[in-house]
Amino acid sequence: MKTILYNRYTITSWLLALCSLFLMNSCTISYKFNGASINYDIIKTISIDNFPNRAVYQWGPMESMFNNALSDKYVNQTKLQQVQRGGDLQLAGEITGYDQFNKSISSDGYSSMVQLKMTVNVRFTNNKNHDEDFERQFSATRDFDASQSLDSVQEELVTQMINEIVEAIFNAAVANW
Repeated sequence: MKTILYNRYTITSWLLALCSLFLMNSCTISYKFNGASINYDIIKTISIDNFPNRAVYQWGPMESMFNNALSDKYVNQTKLQQVQRGGDLQLAGEITGYDQFNKSISSDGYSSMVQLKMTVNVRFTNNKNHDEDFERQFSATRDFDASQSLDSVQEELVTQMINEIVEAIFNAAVANW
């Protein structure tokens, strides 16, 4: 009688463990956070103006890099249709600053670190809810060793700053957390 109970207990334990394992594998929770909180029943389109580079210091590719990154962000992370004019959401603005500053001085009196800063002015209009409209400056900075030339690090640093600014613009415009 003891062996029968022992076998039932063992079989029951194994079945329970197997069922638990099956349930854990089949019941997964999936979260998808792309940052957007858009009511697609109301908001269907977005128009993104070209952001011209009006900074005193210019780097040729920066304007197109920024405009492409901003447009790609909305294409990849929302279901909004991009239109030339009159979108339910509208983004406009300009690159207003692109500067480099000496950040620290070494013991020999020369610059040891340089800070690169990019600033973008953004005007956001929500034509379905004007309470969400804003005009604001977004900035990002990156540091690099003064022993490196700006030409050798510029593309990588500008790309990083653009990604940071585009993310901040996206969050301010459509991520109402």
